[in-house]
Amino acid sequence: MPKHFEQAAGLYEDPVPETEGFVFNQTMMRIKDPERSMDFYTRVMGMRLVRKLDFPEMKFSLYFLGYLDDRQANQVPSDDDYRTTFTFGREAMLELTHNWGTEDDKDFAYHNGNDQPQGFGHIGIAVPDVYAACERFEHLGVEFVKKPDDGKMKGLAFIKDPDGYWIEILQPNMMQQQAK
Repeated sequence: MPKHFEQAAGLYEDPVPETEGFVFNQTMMRIKDPERSMDFYTRVMGMRLVRKLDFPEMKFSLYFLGYLDDRQANQVPSDDDYRTTFTFGREAMLELTHNWGTEDDKDFAYHNGNDQPQGFGHIGIAVPDVYAACERFEHLGVEFVKKPDDGKMKGLAFIKDPDGYWIEILQPNMMQQQAK
């Protein structure tokens, strides 16, 4: 069986046994105001806060969020140490980092990666129905970068979180449906 499912320049084709067991665990974004971000990611986006870690000596906090259904949530350890290990062993966690005091500076803002000079682009959230999700986001007053039928790429959207980071809202089968 081939290692990769597509071809692209630079692919390494040989097995890399030393990386067996590696898991893509997290993407980290810095946030200005944890209260606003927690509300957005838990109420608007429906994520669960799995672990919060405070580092008073360095004056920052980490918030680890993810999508867990009730069955998965029932498996999250209640013990802090075990829950930390669980958090760092999961796939696809969102880590929000708050440097204390930024929320008190009205002029403070993080670069969203899409303004010049561009760098980081966005995170992506798959939803069962992109149109229904976007209707809900609109009702909640979420800022859109792109609505599902704007521009050339139909059936996907981009919204902004409280810090201006872009979130792609996509429906996994949309390209397949559009091809029919």
